[in-house]
Amino acid sequence: MVDLRLSESELARRREHVEAFVAEQVEAAGVDGVVLGLSGGIDSTTTAHLAVEALGAEAVHGLVMPGSVSDDENMSDAEWVAEDLGIDYEVVPIEDVIEPFLEAIPAAAEDHVAVGNARARVRAVLSYLLANHENRLVLGTGNRSEAAIGYFTKYGDGAVDCHPLGRLYKVQVRQLARDLGVPEDLIEKPPTAGLWEGQTDEDELGLSYETLDPILALHVDGPLSAAATARELDVDRETVERVRQLHERSAHKRSPPPVPEPLE
Repeated sequence: MVDLRLSESELARRREHVEAFVAEQVEAAGVDGVVLGLSGGIDSTTTAHLAVEALGAEAVHGLVMPGSVSDDENMSDAEWVAEDLGIDYEVVPIEDVIEPFLEAIPAAAEDHVAVGNARARVRAVLSYLLANHENRLVLGTGNRSEAAIGYFTKYGDGAVDCHPLGRLYKVQVRQLARDLGVPEDLIEKPPTAGLWEGQTDEDELGLSYETLDPILALHVDGPLSAAATARELDVDRETVERVRQLHERSAHKRSPPPVPEPLE
């Protein structure tokens, strides 16, 4: 199995690079700080730690936005993270915001994917409402693994001003979280987007990040064929090809909305 873990020196270099990136984005935009959603998961927790290191706690504002399907323990962890870091935060339940949408289009109410994506988009709207009001940027919490396969909601958790973790695979985010002193129980918690009841990333994807990340590194981001990647990692070729398909089919999520080619 390919080891994507960073050396101690490279980890320190990446941490410094990401913190500098956050500070540079804020300075370039001429704003007073950042807003980010806190889910109680490793990605938002790691991003919050990095933002505080880069900007100071007073420049970071968290939003905890539980829905009816949110795990109470995750929401409690999100609040604990904010309090531990000493940042301002608000708890804004979103279900009362979602209900009018479902009343307007009742046919969608039983479609858990559509409703889950609506929850993500409502969270984006609330993040930008607060960010605009306080003259801040919205920080994304997505990582390289999720972006590569489109595992995010278009104009939802993908609607942000920058992605500090965007160059790091999920296994590297875990490594960085440990370096930042994030508690081990948060690091090892099963990741979930929290969009519908019982949802977890790895159940939905059908494979673990420990399998996904090396496939991305060798085949999607790297030079190896599907067959060579399968041999190198000792996984089914079908699994490698499915990851490639996820990457190709989600290209629209990683690109600006297309426009027609110019007329000659």
